[in-house]
Amino acid sequence: MGIFKFMTPEIIFGTNALSQIGESLLRLGAKKVFVVSDKGVLNSGWVELAVRYLKECKLDYCLWTELTPNPKDYEVEKGVRTYMESGCNSVVGIGGGSAIDAAKSVALLATNSGTIQQYEGVDLVTRPLPPMVMVPTTAGSGSEVSQFSIIRNSKHKVKMTIISKSLIPDIAIIDPQTLMTKDARLTAHTGMDVLSHAIESYISLAATPMTEGYSLQAIRLIANYLRPSVASQHNREAKEAMAMASLQAGIAFSNSILGAVHAMSHQLGGLLDLPHGEVNSILLPYVLEYNLISCPEKFKNISEAFGENVDGLSLTAAARKAIGAVKELAGDLGISDSLSSLNLKEEQIDFMSHNAVHDACMTTNPRDMKAADVKMLFRLALGSAF
Repeated sequence: MGIFKFMTPEIIFGTNALSQIGESLLRLGAKKVFVVSDKGVLNSGWVELAVRYLKECKLDYCLWTELTPNPKDYEVEKGVRTYMESGCNSVVGIGGGSAIDAAKSVALLATNSGTIQQYEGVDLVTRPLPPMVMVPTTAGSGSEVSQFSIIRNSKHKVKMTIISKSLIPDIAIIDPQTLMTKDARLTAHTGMDVLSHAIESYISLAATPMTEGYSLQAIRLIANYLRPSVASQHNREAKEAMAMASLQAGIAFSNSILGAVHAMSHQLGGLLDLPHGEVNSILLPYVLEYNLISCPEKFKNISEAFGENVDGLSLTAAARKAIGAVKELAGDLGISDSLSSLNLKEEQIDFMSHNAVHDACMTTNPRDMKAADVKMLFRLALGSAF
């Protein structure tokens, strides 16, 4: 076994965990807090509640919600200007992956010079960031515990993957109650995003014994609880389980990186500004089919984590049950099996395929992939043919 690192923030998990936000920021030396969120989360009431806890701790704040799904480079630049003008010294992100990624990128540029484009890649951040506390309201992106920030380059219409240990927040506060304000469609797409994190981190070339345990446990939770979580906004047990699955998958992929699903979905999100979770949901089975031959033993373990009976089966047959379980789950949730539902055009595939092979997530995909292979998978997904 080689040397590996394993990093996480401080984690506060459980019902009413949001009440700890003020005390957490005080421990980090916060004086004035830059609160990043979006209009949807604002309307759900979670920002208002968080601000109440800040006021109880006599913390001043500046609320900034000028961002959209798949946060853009120019939005981050606006956020940084507001941060500097407001005299804040700490950052809070409240929301899904978009709000948290934007918050982390604002924090990055608050203490590091240049533009956000200069930090695309791995470990390019040189100066410490302001104290950061992140509160996810979906299950979810895992960004609250990860070293990733994904920002859309509006000029080139690609998603930039920024990876740095500096982007790991100081504290992650996970309150499962926040999931109860999400509708079934969003719950399904974000839940399948969690599954893509769990599976890709497990079969990643950079996976370690530390990450593999988190990945497999996340898959078990998703297999048992994503369906009931989609079925009811008020199923507390299911929401707690999915919040834990998202947390565990986030810890896993932050330390082991991801694979071709994300390398490809970043291109679709960058070019067409599409919902990340929905794109991952569609791409996942196609990429799994491609990756199967690279690590069938791991695919067999995924099958067992789904609760599939693999007794007496050949290794290949047992491994294939994992792909069948993923397809069955997506079908039960009403998720499309085709990119055609997202208005992808054949002529856009070459551009995206070329970019995908250079995405940071592709470096840890377990099977080598060239642009021609990416094109094949995009075309399969576009034609709705497993």
